[in-house]
Amino acid sequence: MRKLFTLALTLLSWIPGFLSEAELSVMEGQSLTVPCHYEPQYAGYVKYWCRGKMRGFCTSLARTDTANPAAGKVSMSDDPVQLVSTVTMSDLKEGDSGWYLCGVELGGAWTADAVTETYIQVIHGMSVVNSRLSGEEGSSVTVECHYSERYRDSQKKWCRTGDWSTCLLTGSEGSYDDTSVAIRDDGSRTFTVTLKNLQMKDTGWYWCCAGQHKEHVHVIVTPRPSTTAVTVTSRPTASLSLAYLPPPKPITKESCNSHSHIMESFLVCASFLILLGLAILVRKLWKRHRQDPMLRQVKMIKARHNEGSGDVGDPQSAAVVFLNRDCQEAYMH
Repeated sequence: MRKLFTLALTLLSWIPGFLSEAELSVMEGQSLTVPCHYEPQYAGYVKYWCRGKMRGFCTSLARTDTANPAAGKVSMSDDPVQLVSTVTMSDLKEGDSGWYLCGVELGGAWTADAVTETYIQVIHGMSVVNSRLSGEEGSSVTVECHYSERYRDSQKKWCRTGDWSTCLLTGSEGSYDDTSVAIRDDGSRTFTVTLKNLQMKDTGWYWCCAGQHKEHVHVIVTPRPSTTAVTVTSRPTASLSLAYLPPPKPITKESCNSHSHIMESFLVCASFLILLGLAILVRKLWKRHRQDPMLRQVKMIKARHNEGSGDVGDPQSAAVVFLNRDCQEAYMH
């Protein structure tokens, strides 16, 4: 019974004290860096990187206290200040796919190590750094296309999606160049495509191809902003650009009030002049109205005198008419 209890404790000691899982993908032939974070109490302990999912069956690849067994392909460093150990794996192959442990070696038969599980998948094919690009009309944009080691010697292509007849291929020197597109393959699992002197018609979807693999890239061309300047010539030898004219003063509430005051003064003056004219007209009409009865009386008196007088030229029969303005009456003598 005691032996079974001891065996159980021994097995428990191999169960990771801190367990979390992560899955990473990397292109074949490229490198991968994995950060392993740990708690402050583990700062002074040895860190290790091994291949496998269980500590007892994990093949050691790197440690922080000894030389790395896989020197040249796997390297490991520790930063106790930042509480992180870093593992870098280079020139990965498909056979490197699998589970890995990044652990803190606590030691002792009764203490489990603190470890982090990571699954690394090495794939072949290709990828692009940025699948959506945007550039102004007349400018240039560059696409970075990564490919796996097995496609190092294959032809690289740049095509409009859905139309293989538009494909531009690299030559024997791994390059292609014309007035609108330049393709460069440096042989280090990356080739670049540069679209030069962009036009609005270049907007659309493209393929970045290596071997039988292709990745989509979307390019958007934006219009170039208009910078036309309008000039006003005041003299034959000098011109003034509208771009340097001071901006017009905004219409404020004070300016509106000043305009309204001017209109009010104008309306008051006009109203006063109209009333003055009407007063003068009424006065003239009133005078004329007062004079009309006296003129009618004079005419009637003259008519009666002419009818009653036989000799118009006789001075004795002459009549004198007196007008009384105050009483508006006429007297004849």
